[in-house]
Amino acid sequence: MNQLDMPLIDALKEYCDKNKIAFHIPAHRQGKSISNAMVDLGKEIFKYDLTEVHGLDDLHSPKGVIAQAQKLAARAFGSKESYFLVNGSSSGIEAMILSVCSKEEDILLVPRHAHRSVLSGIILSGAFPVYIYPEIIDEFNIAGFVSIEEVKKELEYYENVKAIFMLTPTYYGIATCLDELSTVAHKKEIPLLVDEAHGAHFYFNDSMPKGALKSGADLVVQSLHKTASALTQASILHLNSNRININKLKWCLQMLQTTSPSYILMASLDAARNYMVVKGRDLLAKSLEVARKLRKKLSSIKGIEILSHHHLKNYDILSLDETRIVIKVTGIGITGYQTAELLSEDYNIEVEMADSCNIVVLLGLDASFDDADALYRALLDIKERFSTFKAKSMPKIMRLPKPVVVITPRKAFMSSSKTVALEESLGEVSACSIAVYPPGIPAICPGEIITEEVLEYLLEVRERGLHIQCSCDSTLKTIDIVEEGEL
Repeated sequence: MNQLDMPLIDALKEYCDKNKIAFHIPAHRQGKSISNAMVDLGKEIFKYDLTEVHGLDDLHSPKGVIAQAQKLAARAFGSKESYFLVNGSSSGIEAMILSVCSKEEDILLVPRHAHRSVLSGIILSGAFPVYIYPEIIDEFNIAGFVSIEEVKKELEYYENVKAIFMLTPTYYGIATCLDELSTVAHKKEIPLLVDEAHGAHFYFNDSMPKGALKSGADLVVQSLHKTASALTQASILHLNSNRININKLKWCLQMLQTTSPSYILMASLDAARNYMVVKGRDLLAKSLEVARKLRKKLSSIKGIEILSHHHLKNYDILSLDETRIVIKVTGIGITGYQTAELLSEDYNIEVEMADSCNIVVLLGLDASFDDADALYRALLDIKERFSTFKAKSMPKIMRLPKPVVVITPRKAFMSSSKTVALEESLGEVSACSIAVYPPGIPAICPGEIITEEVLEYLLEVRERGLHIQCSCDSTLKTIDIVEEGEL
């Protein structure tokens, strides 16, 4: 270790020197599609790194320019109020849940494949989660959508539901029209909360899926850095009804966000809103044109399959973000992980995400025909390089267990825990979360009992060496459980 070194700075410089083709967030693609206001600000960035000095307002009690910027955002997206988030969409999701759930008997209906910040919000609030399991799109082994009929059943069964939480679009670009669910929720006088982190751009081109705010959702979180042109970490929370205690919501935001908000991040939100209002329709029209041509060309490569509308089982409520392309590569004999590594190392192309079956590419704003062609040629070349390989069969789709919640995630989190061998965990209550990718749905969450079905599933995951995300031992040799005296 040498204090003269700056490893992160060096890594950033080295990466940028490679001038990679970017098919990942943020949507501005390393400044290729960004407001001129942000370009000008960037020339003297440190001058603009300010705090709450006279004339610059206060994020936690806005009455001046921040309040004006937030009102403009609300008008642009069609909400009643909008709040800038400098701690990412995760802070907005946690604030949404905290604002409507505060007691252990408060029930939150939530998709099982929701973002991990939802579990954080449940732990913070003490809510009791009732999970709705999504349909699986077998061809790609990914989570598809939550059945509204399943949500209705749970609403009828449970009396103390305080809110419905929904995710649209998914990380794989599958969007759900929420008109019917919004109507159902509001008839029950409960709010609909929506994680729309990947859908901020839906509001600026009529060819995009319908946004949650247009369907009447009460609270909506969007990551403007993911699909608009804000800087990473800059997001917005929209309030869209009178069903939410606005003062409590503001308090929750104050609790969860830094007291030293970055004016550069807030400025990027202001600029991104302006940029999308002024140019968004044309920028997205270009990206859709590039996407549609690229989808057609990629589909012509033998062994490659593109997630398309015909893979969706419910055409009435589902649609695709065409600018996010899910490419199944197992038919050419390699995994998604291998494909992403090859693209990065051999073709100077960086994709958004890979799993064992697929890669996901994001075209961003004002997408490039040249970049799209480079990706097509790279995948065509990879296919030729591996033409002698046997096509990999899809990983066996394991039947996902459906554990029973016996204590709230908050109680499990706050309780004393111990680590035991996985084989010895049968009948215990989990103190951790374990999700297998794909499909990215937790096999177990804190507060759930480790049944025989769960244990067999986790043992097979370990044996097959599948990719997992967890809050305990990533090798699955051990698992954290709640101490018996805490139950």
